[in-house]
Amino acid sequence: MNSITKEVINFVRENDIKFIRLAFCDIFGVQKNIAIMSDELENAFANGISFDGFSIDGFLNDKSSHLLLYPDPSTLSILPWRPSEGRVARFFCDVKYPTSELFENDSRYILKKAINKAKDMGYLAKIGAECEFYIFETDEEGHPTMIPYDEGGYFDVSPLDKGENIRREICLTLEQMGITPISSYHERGPGQHRIKFRYGDPLTAADDFITFKWIVKSIANKNGGYATFMPKPLKELYGSGLHVSLLLFKDGKNILSEGLHKSDEAKSFIAGIMNRINEITAILNPTRNSYKRFGEFHAPKYITWSEKNPNTLIKVTTFNKDKAKFKLRSVDPTANPYLAFALILLAGLKGIENKEKIDKSANIKSIMEEDLPAEVNMLPQNFKSALKIFENSTFTKECLGKNLVYNFTEKRKKDLKIDEDIQELKYFLMD
Repeated sequence: MNSITKEVINFVRENDIKFIRLAFCDIFGVQKNIAIMSDELENAFANGISFDGFSIDGFLNDKSSHLLLYPDPSTLSILPWRPSEGRVARFFCDVKYPTSELFENDSRYILKKAINKAKDMGYLAKIGAECEFYIFETDEEGHPTMIPYDEGGYFDVSPLDKGENIRREICLTLEQMGITPISSYHERGPGQHRIKFRYGDPLTAADDFITFKWIVKSIANKNGGYATFMPKPLKELYGSGLHVSLLLFKDGKNILSEGLHKSDEAKSFIAGIMNRINEITAILNPTRNSYKRFGEFHAPKYITWSEKNPNTLIKVTTFNKDKAKFKLRSVDPTANPYLAFALILLAGLKGIENKEKIDKSANIKSIMEEDLPAEVNMLPQNFKSALKIFENSTFTKECLGKNLVYNFTEKRKKDLKIDEDIQELKYFLMD
């Protein structure tokens, strides 16, 4: 047992923590957990806690259904909304086979491999997320309705912004769990909100996003509301996106610090993402509803980039040298953040490896769609076409493994056969 593990076990004993939640995600980014008593934590660190992998979406494989959860001691957090006596703590876990071999379909493991790939190439990535979501009213029995929690608009304040106190409680709860938000405000849609996070390593950013979604739903429910991360819950109004900002460093220096025009690496990184965006869109936008957001209310529709136009697929910001960044705007909150961040990073790194050239014709300065060049390509316009491109992609199989690509594709093909109205309701309630 290493020193960090010993410190964590002592902390649990000294702080009256009685219950431990061992958390992980299926391949769709849905959080799962097993609760154990704190006396079992030492055994969990040493030997893992077993579960049936075949019962988890996307975990079906040819090797074994018997899998083990090993808590990552660095991810300890206490749930602040639980009682102060008999407290509850949560760990994210690594998933392994009984042989101690890492499970290939574990999303965290896939992201760790992507981070190591960047490290081997001499790069360090940091990710900052900006997530939008809606809060709706609930009925007398506590069931969600389609009535927005308020009628506020962009940057509005109370009384128009009824969600002000909910956002405040969300941010305070995030801080108690070691996650620091930068800002929060009312978004453009009625009942729509946005919270921005500080930059962190990709694994921490993904862990934090999973925690964030859980907290938002819990706090909204506590206050009589219902939060949903569905990309397009209201047909005629603004959709919800997950804007992913990425800083890339080499030898401690931001590769964009001298400006895009002076960095061939930065140009190739953008080219790598743009050249593979259609192959990875099924992961970044994994529901039928996701594609109703594209092209509406500033959401991207075309494979474009810009240093000036804020509505392109990739926005490059270089006015602050230390925080010069790439922002990918197509991702939505239903994405599995581990797989999404891994594919975004690996696509950009592939562009650097191949010294790919940025498409100058896709540099769009005007915000008017009619000014777009005829040769500019579009994102997939529906999930069926995105899924087909993903399924046939050599790149996604190299990054995620053939088994995960197969499992993801087969499950989503079944989802596509479900009546659209039923499927919309499913994602409204789940995501």
